[in-house]
Parts: sequence; C-alpha cells; structure tokens
Amino acid sequence: MLPLLALSSSGASADLKLCNSTSSRVGVAVGYQDATGWATEGWWNIASQTCETLLKGPVPSRFIYVHALDYDRGGEWVGTNYMCTDDKSFAIRGVQDCQQRGFKRTGFFEVDTGESQEWTIRLTDPEASEK
Repeated sequence: MLPLLALSSSGASADLKLCNSTSSRVGVAVGYQDATGWATEGWWNIASQTCETLLKGPVPSRFIYVHALDYDRGGEWVGTNYMCTDDKSFAIRGVQDCQQRGFKRTGFFEVDTGESQEWTIRLTDPEASEK
C-alpha cells in the first residue's frame, strides 16, 4: 500500500516545496522542463513531518514530475512518466536513453501546478485518507 498525495498552492515565496506528512523519512527526485529542456534532480532526504524547498524561485513549468521513496517502511510514489535518476545526488539533463547514458530509467508521477509561481506537494500516510 502506497501513501497518498495531496497538492496545494501556498502563499509563501515563489518556490517548489515538498512537505513530508508521513511517519517515515522519504527521498525525493523531481523532473521538469525549463527553457533549456528536460531536467531531473535528486535526492532530497526529507524527515518525517518536515517541509523542504526543492527548487528556489518560480516553478519552472506547469507540470512537475515527482518520484519519492519511503526509506523506513519501503514503497515508493511512482508514475508512468519516465525520466533519468541516479543512486546518489544528481542533476541530469535530458530524459532519453537513460540506461545508455549510465542512469536509471525511473517512473515519475505528474503534478499540474496550474502555472502557479509557487507550489507545495504534500506526501501523506495512507491511513490519513482512510479515516
């Protein structure tokens, strides 16, 4: 069973943030398209019940892509949008030929920010939505 996701825009500074509302530590990677093409970045290690700024400044594109790992209980947040990642901290340009370039091909889920300048993604425990 994977934890659920809730999305919101916020009135804070123009940044992309992720709040980990789960009881676990999570690792997060993001993908986006900016003026120079596709990019993926990771890993942010975010403690339980904390928020972290992933990208400073205005959100780079309407659609942001997220892949997250639950370090404590296992499981992950995945999707059908495939992008490149690495095992350690990374910043990768391009989403094609990941394996041929020495990277992993990883599924990301899409977040529609509605073209907001700032956005907060909130990861939650599955039990929170079942109550």
